[in-house]
Amino acid sequence: MNKETNPFVVSGRIPPELFCDRKTESKRLVKLLCNGNNVVLKSDRRMGKTGLVQYCFDQPEIKGKYYTFFVDILHTTCLQELVHELGHAVFEQTVPHGKKTLKRLLKTLRSISGKIGFDVATGLPTFSVGLGDIEQPEYTLEEIFNYLQQADLPCIVAIDEFQQIGKYPEKNIEALLRSHIQQTNNCRFVFAGSEKHMLGLMFDSKSRPFYKSADNLDLLAIPRDIYVEFICQNFSARDRKTETETAARVYDMFEGHTYFVQKTMNEAFANTPVGGNCDWNTVEFSLNTILESNANFYREQLSRMTISQKMLLYAIANDGYATKITSSEFIKRHKLNSASSVQAAIKKLLENELVIESAKQYRISDRYFAQWIAKTL
Repeated sequence: MNKETNPFVVSGRIPPELFCDRKTESKRLVKLLCNGNNVVLKSDRRMGKTGLVQYCFDQPEIKGKYYTFFVDILHTTCLQELVHELGHAVFEQTVPHGKKTLKRLLKTLRSISGKIGFDVATGLPTFSVGLGDIEQPEYTLEEIFNYLQQADLPCIVAIDEFQQIGKYPEKNIEALLRSHIQQTNNCRFVFAGSEKHMLGLMFDSKSRPFYKSADNLDLLAIPRDIYVEFICQNFSARDRKTETETAARVYDMFEGHTYFVQKTMNEAFANTPVGGNCDWNTVEFSLNTILESNANFYREQLSRMTISQKMLLYAIANDGYATKITSSEFIKRHKLNSASSVQAAIKKLLENELVIESAKQYRISDRYFAQWIAKTL
C-alpha cells in the first residue's frame, strides 16, 4: 500500500477499497437495476450520489454485463443542452468498447454523426459536436434512445440532477422523456437529484408523466461509528494517527455530510507527515486553509446579493438551522427589515441554491460558506 496516497478521495472515481460503507444502499441499487427497475436516487448535494452510482457500476453484477452511462445535467437549461450532454456521455463511454460498438453508434446518430471529428494525434474519434450542431434536438434524442434499445448489452443510464428538466422552458420534456423510456426495454435509468421536493413532485404526483415509474432510494449520511472507524483506519494504514475523538468531531461538525468530511480529512491527511498525529490543531489549520482558499469566491457571492439577502444569509448562518424566518421574533432577533423583505430574500437565496429548505428549516447549502461567514461576522 502506498503510504503517501491520500485515502480521502474528493474528485474523480473512488477506488472500491477507499469507498466508505454504503453497503445497504449499493446492494439495494444493484438489485433494483439488475431486476429491471428504474430508481430515483435522492440526497443533499455532494452527499455521494455520483460515487455510489459509479461504485455500483463497478460491481460484478453490472460491470461487463451492462453498458453504463453517467450524465450530469445540473447546468443544462433546455432540451438542446440536455441532448448535447446525453449524446456526449453516450459517445465518450461507447468509444472504449471498440470499433464495432462505435460504428453502431455513429450509424444510429445520423443527425450529428457527420459533425464528429477525429483526434489528429491518436486517430480516435472525438465528440466535437457543438450545441449549434444539434438542430433538431427531439430527433437526436430519439436516435440516442434507438441506440440504447439496439445495443448488444443491456444499458444503465444515470442522469444526475434530473430535476433540472423541470426548469426547462419547453413544456413537454417530462412527457417526451417518459415516452422514450417506456419504449426502451433494453435500458434502466437512475434519476438522481438533490432537490428532493421537485423530484417528489415529478415521481409522486398523479398528474405528472413519471408518476410511480421508479423506486425511491434516499441517500442519508453514513453512520457516525462507521465513518469514524473508516477515517482512523485509513490514517493508521498509512503510518499516521488520528484519535477517534478528532474524527468524530469532524463528523459532527458537518453532520456526516460526505463531501465536507472527506475534503476536511483530505486536507488534514495532507498536513500530517508519516509517523505524525492528526490532532484537532491539524484539523483547524486544514479547515482554515480550505476556507481561505475559497474566500475570494465567497466575497464574490456576497457582492451579488442585496442587503436584505446578505442580512438573511447571516441570520441563517448564525442559527445554523433557521425556522419561522418571517416571525416577528426571528426578524427582531436578527435586526431584519420586515416579513415581506425576508420572503423576497429567501426566494432569491433558494433560487440561487445558496440556501436549502427541508422540513421548514433553512440552512446554508455550502457548509464551508456557513463557517466562513461565522468567522468573518
